[in-house]
Amino acid sequence: MGARAETTSAAPREVRDVYGRHYRIGESAEQLTAHSRRHQLWRAWLCLAAISPLQYAFGFAVLGLPAASTWGGVQTMWLLALFVVVQAGTAVPAAWLNRRRLITPAVAVVSGGVLAAAGLASLAHADSFALAAFGYAGLGGVGAGLVYSMGVATAADWYPEKRASVIGLVTGGFAVGAVPGIAALAAVSSAGGRVLVFDVLAAVALLVVTVAGSGLVEPPRFWWPGEIDAQSWAIDHHLNRSLPNNVPAVRDYAPSDALRTGALPLMWLIFALATAVSLFGIGFVGGAAVDGGLGVAAAAAAVAALAAVSGVGRPVAARLSDSFGRSRVLAHVLLLAGVAQFGLALSGHLGSTAGFVLFAVVAGLGGGAFYAIFGSLVLEYFGQSSVLQNQSVLYSAKAVGGIAGVGGGALLVSRLDYPPVFVIAGVLAIGAAGLVRFLKQPGRPALPVRPQRGVGMC
Repeated sequence: MGARAETTSAAPREVRDVYGRHYRIGESAEQLTAHSRRHQLWRAWLCLAAISPLQYAFGFAVLGLPAASTWGGVQTMWLLALFVVVQAGTAVPAAWLNRRRLITPAVAVVSGGVLAAAGLASLAHADSFALAAFGYAGLGGVGAGLVYSMGVATAADWYPEKRASVIGLVTGGFAVGAVPGIAALAAVSSAGGRVLVFDVLAAVALLVVTVAGSGLVEPPRFWWPGEIDAQSWAIDHHLNRSLPNNVPAVRDYAPSDALRTGALPLMWLIFALATAVSLFGIGFVGGAAVDGGLGVAAAAAAVAALAAVSGVGRPVAARLSDSFGRSRVLAHVLLLAGVAQFGLALSGHLGSTAGFVLFAVVAGLGGGAFYAIFGSLVLEYFGQSSVLQNQSVLYSAKAVGGIAGVGGGALLVSRLDYPPVFVIAGVLAIGAAGLVRFLKQPGRPALPVRPQRGVGMC
C-alpha cells in the first residue's frame, strides 16, 4: 500500500518550456496506476469530505454535547483553536517527509484517517477538557493535517494544467462533507443521540479514508498529461486561458529563498487574516444564531449553508481566477468575506433569520474561496520545484488564524457579544483585501508604461 507510481512506459522523457519549467511526458495515468487520473481526484475528495465534520461541524455540534456545557464557552472554543493549530502545523513536517521520500500519500492519508476518526470519537466521549484536547485537537488535528495536505497535493499533481480548479474542488470536499453530519446533529435532540451521530461520523471517516486513501498514488515528479502539448501550453493563450492574467514564476524558490523575497511573508500575513475571519464564522455562526434568539433550526441552517457554499464556491472562484487573475479575484473574495461579517452582525442584531442565513451563505463563499486561489498563487510566485514545501509554509499561517479567529474570538464574544466581534472580523477581512494590492511576483520588476514616439503629450 502507498507505493509511488512506477514508470511503465519504455521512453518517458523530460522537456522544458520557454520559462525553464520541467515536464515529464510519455507516461499516461492509466500506465502508472491502471486507472484514469480522475480516480486520484475523487479519492482525495472523498478523504477530505469524510474528515470534514472535525472542523466544519464543530460550532454547531458543541451546542448539544454533554461535556461542553461544563467547560464554558471560551474554553470549549479553544478546543477548535487548538485543533486548527495542530492541523496547520502538521502540513510542514508532512511536506518535508514526503519530499525526502520517507512517507507516501497513501500511508500518510490512511494514518491520518485513523487519527481523525479518533478525534471525532474523542469529542463525543471525552469527559474532561484535557482528554478532549488530546483526542480531538491533538490526534484529530494531526490526522486532519495529514489527510488534507497530502490529499490536496496528490490530486493537484495529477492535474498540473488545472491546478487551481482541482485544489478548489478537493479542498471544497473538506467543507461540504460536513453538511450531512450537521443535518444529522440537528435532527436529534438528546445528548445521547448526538454522541451516536459522532460515533457514526467517526466510523464513516475511518472506513472512507482507509478505502479511498489506500489507493492514492502520486505521479512522478513534473509529470504531465500526454494529451496536452506542454510547450504549447506554456505560451498559447487559447490552450491555457490562465496565461493573460497569471504569469509564471521567474524562477524556482526554495522556502528559505521565498521567505527572503518578502512576497511569502506578506502572503502569509494575508492568509492568517483570511483564515482568522473564516474560522470565526465556522466556530461562531451557530452560537450567534442561538444566542440571538433565532433558534437551533436557524443555527443548523446557517452552519450547513456556510459549509456547503464554502465547498461549492472554491472551484468556481478558482476558475474565475484563471480568467481574471489570482490577485484580483482574491481581493474581491476577501472583500465579500468582509461584507458578510457586517451582514451577520446586522441581521443577528435585528433578529432576521432569513438575513442571517443569507449572510452565512456569503460568508461561506468569501471564507472558503481564497484557499484555492492561494494554492496556485504560490506556484506562480515561487515556481514548481518546492511548491508543496512553500504551500505548507503558507498554510502554517492558519495556526495563527485559529488562535486569533477562534480563541481570540471567544474571548471577545464573552466580553462584547457577537455583533461587535462580527464587525471586527469584517474590518480584518477588508484589511486583508487591501494588502493584496501590495503582492508582487518576486524577480519581476513593475515596468512603467511609457508613451510611444509620435504620441503627443499634453
